[in-house]
Amino acid sequence: MFWTSVLITLVVLYFILTRLFIIVEMREEVIQERLGKFKKNLKPGFHFLVPFVDRPAYRREMREQVLDVPSQTCITKDNIEVAVDGLVYIKVMDAHKASYGINNYQAAAINLAQTTMRSEVGKITLDDTFSEREAMNENIVREIDKAAGPWGIKVLRYEIKNIRPSNEIVDTMEKQMEAEREKRAEITHSEGFRQARINESEGEQRSQILVSEGARQRRINEAKGKAKEIELIANATANGIQRIAEAMQKPGGELAVRTKLVEQYIEQFGSILKNSNVSVLPTETANLKTFFEGVSKVSDHTKSKEIKGDN
Repeated sequence: MFWTSVLITLVVLYFILTRLFIIVEMREEVIQERLGKFKKNLKPGFHFLVPFVDRPAYRREMREQVLDVPSQTCITKDNIEVAVDGLVYIKVMDAHKASYGINNYQAAAINLAQTTMRSEVGKITLDDTFSEREAMNENIVREIDKAAGPWGIKVLRYEIKNIRPSNEIVDTMEKQMEAEREKRAEITHSEGFRQARINESEGEQRSQILVSEGARQRRINEAKGKAKEIELIANATANGIQRIAEAMQKPGGELAVRTKLVEQYIEQFGSILKNSNVSVLPTETANLKTFFEGVSKVSDHTKSKEIKGDN
């Protein structure tokens, strides 16, 4: 009987103490109600309560919370089904509104995120869902934050985890990408072939230009060489003629010239007769004797003048 009384006393004391004192941790706030009405927000620390009058109605987490948004089926602007899931990050800014403004702010935030996500996905095509994630996240945060203001919570950010098209769409996309890769490969190959042909034609054109330039330069050089040769021959001939003329002005020069011409004539005529099979002689051969006699007379006449001049 004694121990029963002690046990009952301990239970009553524990009940009173738990009702009388409360410790609020640093990460939370506690809503105090008195006789069923809101009294105040209890901040982190040690607080006293009036037993059977005051009670801690709600404990609200004041740290940032991460809520998993379940996967859901959405329809894109081009009527393609995709499964989308994500994460929403929220924080309780007002424990009073989070307690009395809505029954379950976490469930409300998740449902609102799903609804907003379906609306945002319906505004864009399938191709844009992969490239417009950042814009979609910002739009979802903005829309949820507008509705969550009266709940005393703040939506910090939203992140799309996965966007999964149906299997049929995935197969179609893979075939499309394969066809696109093949098209690009063919374009690259054709561009390479075209460039190779262009390079070959340009090389051949350049080669022909170089060959023609070389031939032109060769002809120019040959022409210059021939002109130089003609010039040298002309100069040599002119010098020879000038010297002959000067020699003919001297005593006995004309006779020496004529004698040289006769020697060259006889030498060339003998060469012609040696290399020719023709037996008929030219008519000038009959006049050789007369020619030599005339030369002898001229020679004698010249010598006689030279002797008279010496006397």
